[in-house]
Amino acid sequence: MPKDRQLYNILVVEDNPGDFLLIEDFLHEQMQNLAIVQVRDFRSAVDFFKNSKQLPDVVLLDLTLPDNGGEELIDQMMKVAQPVPIIILTGLADIVFSKKSIALGISDYLVKDELNATMLYKSILYALERTKNLAAMRESEKKYSELFNLSPQAMWVYDLETFMFLQVNKAAIERYGYSEEEFLQMTILDIRTKSEQSKVENAIRGKSAGNNVAFSGQFVHKKKSGALVTVEVYSTPILINNRLCRSAIAIDVTEKIEFEHKVTRAIIKTQEEERYEIGGELHDNVCQILAASMMSLEVLKLKIGPETEKHFNATRSYIRMATDEIRNLSHRLAPAFYDESSFEEAIEGMIKNLDLRNRFDLNFMYSKSLNSILFDKELQLNLYRILQEALRNTLKYADAKTLCIRLWPENNELLLQIADDGKGFTLTNIKSGIGLANMKRRAELFGGSFDITSAPGEGASITVRIPVNQKKYK
Repeated sequence: MPKDRQLYNILVVEDNPGDFLLIEDFLHEQMQNLAIVQVRDFRSAVDFFKNSKQLPDVVLLDLTLPDNGGEELIDQMMKVAQPVPIIILTGLADIVFSKKSIALGISDYLVKDELNATMLYKSILYALERTKNLAAMRESEKKYSELFNLSPQAMWVYDLETFMFLQVNKAAIERYGYSEEEFLQMTILDIRTKSEQSKVENAIRGKSAGNNVAFSGQFVHKKKSGALVTVEVYSTPILINNRLCRSAIAIDVTEKIEFEHKVTRAIIKTQEEERYEIGGELHDNVCQILAASMMSLEVLKLKIGPETEKHFNATRSYIRMATDEIRNLSHRLAPAFYDESSFEEAIEGMIKNLDLRNRFDLNFMYSKSLNSILFDKELQLNLYRILQEALRNTLKYADAKTLCIRLWPENNELLLQIADDGKGFTLTNIKSGIGLANMKRRAELFGGSFDITSAPGEGASITVRIPVNQKKYK
């Protein structure tokens, strides 16, 4: 077997000349380029490290020296030689002490009577490779620590089982208002509202965010002051002391979302104003033109003969149908509460126009306690549009017999629920639909939530929750 040609600098701390010659022979047997230095006691080893311009690659340490030995020698040599790996060479075949030595940081524990050239060579190679890997790990940990602590975004590490915070960075302390000591006594659920806590647990323990999977999501966090912020959280698994944890970075997007909502509201407002204008034109102008046409047609009735009466009646019927269609269309474009009608009356009008009572076994419940809550026209209009879209989908796809529409206040929230007993659907197949996305967006414009539950053969249910400021109660 050819010798290793790499240059090795080895310090041998050994007071026994015979043992040193044996070690030297073993080393030369496997290595071609060697620089070996021998010292005979611990003090000389200390002087060597103080005065040497170049650290050795490895230290071969006899466990019994004239001025030191045993565990005390290991402890002190570890401090002196750091970061050079140390291999113990001893005549003591003590398995318990060998384990303890490894635990203290020694690279290997070799018994002289069992030693050979190959064993010593492999032990040196393994020690050097471990030292290199440990150095790389320490450098990686240093970089991670710097990235973690110096990040301008809030970051933390938490335990997957208990949800307890294990580490938090400076940005998290500054942004959330808790001290590091307070954070480490809390769980990640403590910075969430009650309504968000189940969402968080489902996100962490759900299949889509398994222990070994990175995931992201948008959540509402609560600061120590009680202020709520919307954040985008990005989380990845991390192993700490053989315990699976998760690291997370939380980016505050409150201002961004508020700006997006302002833009979306402006767009929706412009669209609704245009709809209202078109609806008014259809109702006030086109319907009037059709009404005038009907009056003119009635004048012609006196001048037609029996042979054309059939065509006359058909024309009159078409004009009535067109008038009804345009009137229904104008009502859908411009809800009644835009004028003097109440929100409840506008929904009743929608129910009537869609002929829901004849199509379904309808249960419509509008809580009278809603009348004690002041919610503006903009919110009413968006709830109206959500209900309109939901009912359009029910009519088109549900094949249901029973339909339930409920509006009521609960715990400072306004709730709208639409449920049917139709054929249902698989949620993953419809999540990307434009209609559902629009309904969800309208709910979120007012800080609300949009939830849908369904399964094949089990009907469907939509629940919209909109927070209502306590000050708006009479």
